[in-house]
This record gives sequence, C-alpha cells and structure tokens, in this order.
Amino acid sequence: MNISLSHIASELGIRLSSIEKTLELLNDGATVPFIARYRKEATGNLDETQITAVRDTAARLQELEKRRSYIMSVIEEQGRLTPELEKQIRAAHRLAELEDIYLPFKPKRRTRGQIARENGLEDLALQILSQNGKNPRHLAEKFLNAEKSVPDIESALKGASDIIAEVISDDPALRGELRRLFTQKGVVSSQVVKKYASSQEAQVYRDYFDHREQLGRMPGHRFLAMLRAVDGGIVRMKIEPPDDMGPEAVHRRYLKSGASRGERELITAAGSDAYQRLIQPSLENEMRKTRKEEADEEAIGVFTENLRQLLLAPPLGEARVLGVDPGLRTGCKLAVLDSSGNLLSHHVIYPLPPRQDTQVAEQLLRKLVKEQDIQAIAVGNGTGGRETLSFITSLDLFRDSGGRVTVTMVNESGASVYSASSLAREEFPDLDLTVRGAVSIGRRLMDPLAELIKIDPRSIGVGQYQHDVDQKRLQQGLDDTVVSCVNAVGVELNTASPRLLSYVSGMNPGLSKAVVEQRSKLGKFRSRKDLQSVSGLGPKTFEQAAGFLRIHDGDHPLDKTAVHPERYPLVEQMAGDLGVKLQELPGNTELIAQIDARKYLGPELNSASFSDIIAELKKPGRDPRKSFQAFQFAEGVEKIDDLNEGMKLPGVVTNITKFGAFVDIGVHQDGLIHISEMADRFVSDPGEVLALGQQVTVRVISVDAPRKRIGLSLKNT
Repeated sequence: MNISLSHIASELGIRLSSIEKTLELLNDGATVPFIARYRKEATGNLDETQITAVRDTAARLQELEKRRSYIMSVIEEQGRLTPELEKQIRAAHRLAELEDIYLPFKPKRRTRGQIARENGLEDLALQILSQNGKNPRHLAEKFLNAEKSVPDIESALKGASDIIAEVISDDPALRGELRRLFTQKGVVSSQVVKKYASSQEAQVYRDYFDHREQLGRMPGHRFLAMLRAVDGGIVRMKIEPPDDMGPEAVHRRYLKSGASRGERELITAAGSDAYQRLIQPSLENEMRKTRKEEADEEAIGVFTENLRQLLLAPPLGEARVLGVDPGLRTGCKLAVLDSSGNLLSHHVIYPLPPRQDTQVAEQLLRKLVKEQDIQAIAVGNGTGGRETLSFITSLDLFRDSGGRVTVTMVNESGASVYSASSLAREEFPDLDLTVRGAVSIGRRLMDPLAELIKIDPRSIGVGQYQHDVDQKRLQQGLDDTVVSCVNAVGVELNTASPRLLSYVSGMNPGLSKAVVEQRSKLGKFRSRKDLQSVSGLGPKTFEQAAGFLRIHDGDHPLDKTAVHPERYPLVEQMAGDLGVKLQELPGNTELIAQIDARKYLGPELNSASFSDIIAELKKPGRDPRKSFQAFQFAEGVEKIDDLNEGMKLPGVVTNITKFGAFVDIGVHQDGLIHISEMADRFVSDPGEVLALGQQVTVRVISVDAPRKRIGLSLKNT
C-alpha cells in the first residue's frame, strides 16, 4: 500500500531523497542505530531521532491508508462512491477528516433517525430543513400514517426532528468547525463524585474536585492525573467550549434568514439536540483521546529520556565489588564480585536493630575487604540503606585496604523485580532472592547499563504516569531507547551476557544464546570475523552487528573500536599512505593528525563518517559515558524528622518530570524541586537544568512529615 513520501518529507522537514533511502534501508532489515552510524552517506547524515521519526510517521500513514482503503470499499459497496466523494477521501490527510467524511455512510445501530426514515418522514425533514417559509405543522399533515406509528402531527414533527438532528451531526464541515472550536476554546472541567468529597483515600485528587482549565493550556501530566481520578470514579470530567458557543455554531450554519417561525423553532431545537446528544459527546471523546495521546507522547518522552540518562550513567568499570542489600530483621546480604561481575561468595551480617551485632559485622567486612581485595562497596538505597551506609563508612575501611575502597549508595529500584525473574533464577538457581539482589546492586555500580537492561524499565521508577499511558507506544519507546544506549556504548563480545548481546543491532535472543554457547565451547573470539562461524548468524546480521561489538584483546587492532569491518580497508589505506603498519595507527594522535581527509572523501565516504573514524582512531575502544564519581549523603540526616527548613544538603536526581525533579537526599523519601525552584530565571523544561543521576546541592524549603512531602530548591545554594 503506497504512502506519500513527499508528505513525510514535508511533515518532518527532511529531504525526500533521505526519506526514500531511509525507508529502503529499514524495509531491508537495517536497524535505526546501524543506519544512523554506518549509513550517513545514504541518508544525508540523519540521526537516530530523525530516522525513528521517519519510521513512525511512515507506519502511521500506512495505517491511515488502510483506513482510507476500507472506507472507500464500504462506500463503493453501498453504490454511493461518486468521483467527487472519492476525491475528498483521497485528499484527507488526517484520520479525523476521514472519519467525518465516512460518518454519513458508516453502518449504524438502529437510531431514532433511521426509525423515522423507515416511517416515511425523510421528505418532511428535508422540506423543513430547506426553510422555504412554510408552516411545519401544515407540511406534516401529508405524512400522517397510523400504520407506520405516525398517528398525529406531533409524532411526524418529532420524527422529522430526529432526522434533522442526524443530518446536522453527520455534516463533515460542521464537525470540522466544531473540532477547531473545541481545540482552540475547549475547557476541561471536573467535579468530585459526592461520596468521595470527604473520603480520605481520594484526597490525593482533591485538586480536581472542582477544577476548570483551558484544554490547550493544560499540561500533559495534569491531564493524566485527572484521567486517573476519572477512571477511579472519583471525579466526573467534561470537555466543551465555554458558554453556548457549540450550539450557536450549529444554529449559525443551519438557520436561514427566510425561515418561518415554526421552521426556525424546530431547526433550533433539532440543532441543540444534535449538539448535546450526538456531536458534543463524540467530540468530547475525540478531544479526550487526542489530548491523552499528546500527554502520552509527552510522558513517554520524559520516561525514555530519563531511562537513557539512567542507562548511560557513569560506570565504575572493572573492579572487585562488594554488593550490599540492606535489611533489618533479615540482615544485610553481601555479595562478593570479581572484576567481571562474577559471584565469588555471599554472606549475611546484622549491623542494625533488632539484632545489631555490629562486632561480628565489622569483623566480616574487614576480612572480606582484605582477603578479597575489595575496591568498592555498593549499598542499596532501600530500607535500612542509609543506616547500613553509615555503619560501613564509620569503619574506616580505607585503613585495611591502603585507601582504595569506595563506599557509595546505589539506587536499587527494580532490583527485587530482577531477583524474582526467570533470568535471575536461570543465572543463580540456588540463591535466595535477597542474595540475587545484592549481586544486582554490586553489578549496577560496575556497569549500570549491563545490569539495568535485565529489568523491565517500568519497574525502575524513572517514569511519569508510565502505567497510565498507551503501553504499546511506551514499549516501543523504551525498546528504542535501550537499543540506542546499548549500541552507543558498544558491547564486549567475550564477556557480554546473552541478554546484553540480544540488544545489539541485528541480534536476537536466539543468536545471542548461540554466540555465548560457542564462546563457552571454543573459548574467546579472537576477531569479529569469527562471528560468521556462529550457527545462524548470516552476512546480513554480521553487517548489522559487527560495528557495535568490541574485542579489546583481539587479533585485529580495529576490533576494539566502533570502526565497521567494511571500513577496515580504508583505514589500512590511511596507514599505508602514512607509511606505517595498521597497528601503529590507533591511539597515535600525531600520526592521525597527518591524515588528509581530501584523499578519502567522496560518494562512499562523507565528512561525518570520516570524523567518526578519526574519533575512534584517536581513542580506540573509548566508553562514551562519563567517569564515575562517588557520592556521599550528609552525615546525621537519615530520616525525614532530621530535616529543617533552610538546610543545605547534597543529593542525587532520581527522576525528572515536566513539573520538576525528584532528589534523593538520604531520608528514604525523595524531595521535589518544583520547576519554579530550579533557577532565578524562567525554566520551561527541567531537563534544561538537571540530568538523571546528577549530584546537586539543594536547600530544604518545606517539610510535611505526615504526608511525606519534602520541598527543595536549587536557588541560593
């Protein structure tokens, strides 16, 4: 089914040739990261965001074309498809336009208007609607028919009014005018359902107990919050233009100057009925759906950007780590991990009440740090986390390790989900859930990306109304983000888990498992080209995946870089032109500076691709993520009761929304920096000022302990 590529180009502001080539590559099975990184010449340097937009717009237009085709077939079957109507249908570029045109032809349940037509009243309705100055009661006398349930004039006029109401309701031009009115002037109002007015459980929605706001100015997060209250039966919502603007628009369109008093009264009543009974509910549902889709898009955008920042958080890297899953009654689970994240041993200590066996806990911690050469301790931020962190830092473990131990808190959101997952059971079938959690916490410090991809992003806690938005669209956005992040960082072929490998461009769970099985059976891969010996991994998959896989100690010097194997001959030519061997080039900035771009640029290599290759040669195998920095909360501030207004505290940004950002200050309850408290200037988007995981100094401006609400500010800090 053909779609208009020129329409996509116009909508997105992208050249038609780039649209054509991008869709060609996508249809041929290429992934978004592969196209963005290795097919710049074909697309004209489109980035991932643009390529994704091309893909999604094309998919939306494909669905529109399916609907257009269906509508035309239905009308054609009815024998009512005229050349003029077909032209109208083909000219419609939005689904709402199509549906307006289709409405009069759409098979309906047996309506009041249809019953009136069956009773022979359609001609009467059309005569009244023509407004020739006649008395409707006199016209109705000719249509009386007791056998057809039209025994008197009132019955005839009532049936005619029902037909007129449906004619008005089915008018595409009127609906278009009213849709614009709803969009531009529509007001959202909500009223509490009486039984919830004093209900304690409903107080979270009290802002919407009596609320009015212009639809076009209502922030997406507020609309989703109101919908949640509506869906819970707590409030009733209405969307319509103010005053009587809707009915007035109907009357302006249908009342003629030459109408008799009777015609005017009947058409006015029928128009009001059409608006209140048929048009207003329909357009209200449409506005609700459209605004919900817009709010979903906004919320999904916030979620995916937060997820991107979380996945690309600075990794500690290869180090021997002690993961700690804090606990009170059940104790703190310890997991000793080697520098590759493999579990060496696990233990339990009870440094906190009720047992508070601090002496034994201290002895074991000192022993593990010394004997296992622990370089970092990762403490989960769940229940007992701050207390556990304080206990461990008080031990001055630097004394036992020559000053090399980093002790830091790790956000453990979703760790329990991973611990109970089939993936965790497969990896650690004999371990308790909490021990698996300690392993996950330790690995999150070493490499957040590799560990977090094992968890459903919706369980990580960085979204905004993620359970209220369209789940299919959310999943697509999250999948795109995970794939983008994994491929942006690159994956070490000889250590990556099957799960991590499955997100590499062109790979899937089956192929990833086959790669790991061959690695286990035959040993490490010595070069990227060895991948081609994996069962089921063909040339197309190799083309898509190879550039994103790394072999840091392989036989080929470019296998540890993001240079694609298809460019190896080019880099070999560069080395030859410089009179050096290929292995002398990566990392040698003096040699690389002598490479003359003019020798190599052309139709097959543009300046953007050339710059990518040079960047990789300068820093072969570089990790695009920032360097890790340890963080410590303020001492003596461990619970909400320890807070006072005016305090200045260190914190970590844990979630960003459209209305502000949440910050962990170490009291088991994140505080909120409202967007108005982010700077001394106007801030339209919190993302302009803050990033997920950013370390900040905040000032406490309000504390509501009973409601567990903490207000924070970045001003005057």
